Amino acid sequence: MRCVTADLIVRDAVPSDARACAAVYEGYVTDSAISFETDPPTVEEMARRIVTSQASHAWIVAEAAGDVVGYACATRHRERVAYRFACDVSVYLDPAWVGHGIGRRLYVALLSRLAAAGYRMACAGIALPNPASEALHRSLGFTDVGTYRRIGWKHGRWHDVLWLQLPLGGGGDPGVERIEPSP
Repeated sequence: MRCVTADLIVRDAVPSDARACAAVYEGYVTDSAISFETDPPTVEEMARRIVTSQASHAWIVAEAAGDVVGYACATRHRERVAYRFACDVSVYLDPAWVGHGIGRRLYVALLSRLAAAGYRMACAGIALPNPASEALHRSLGFTDVGTYRRIGWKHGRWHDVLWLQLPLGGGGDPGVERIEPSP
């Protein structure tokens, strides 16, 4: 069992983290229904995702002994401009590092960055069953808003997706217009 120490670094991701992030994510794509992607993204695609997320939202990594052991990221919630103050959030960990509080540390840092950037609502979709992810999100204050039933087909069966949300930054009238960079 690994011991997580104060030496764990949570930092903003850079494109050179793409290979490590792709490696962390690959098993979620190939071996589970946690991700509804069916083909793991290439290193180049992961680098593109990091750059895109950093330009408008946030992408952070957890690093232990020089190795990326997990990441959390935020993306646009929906295309319509009225949703510009909401974002979707995700967290993925190397399986060897699950259960050490790293997901929480990543999310706390990510959510802080998003609130500071003016986002008002974080949304998370969890493919079910996933009790660990449900527990993490609820422990951070996310509340259930609904479940899409039998919405994703993967590994020969239907999966539900539970949606949760967490207000950020006070949640009131933003007072300023958020302008998203063009895709």
